[in-house]
Amino acid sequence: MSAVTAVLDVLSAPLPNPAPADPTGGNAAIQLLISYVKWGVLIVCAVVAVASGAFMAWGSASDRPDASSKGKRALLWSVVGLIASAVAIPMINAVQTATS
Repeated sequence: MSAVTAVLDVLSAPLPNPAPADPTGGNAAIQLLISYVKWGVLIVCAVVAVASGAFMAWGSASDRPDASSKGKRALLWSVVGLIASAVAIPMINAVQTATS
């Protein structure tokens, strides 16, 4: 029975919880690259939203319902992209500030 209690003691021991470490070593170039990517995502989503509005207007004005529906889908996906980036960017910022 001592082997069973020894195994239970090992399994019940708390696991170490190390502090987060920055894998880049605080490299400013990588942080700058991440910042450019974050702004790039926001700019692309905004451009797609404006372009999809123009595509919907063009499709409606020229009696092309397929173009109008493509514009509506593009607008929907640009909004989904904006929501995803609005959730992801604060998480990335929190990780960057926690590790630096």
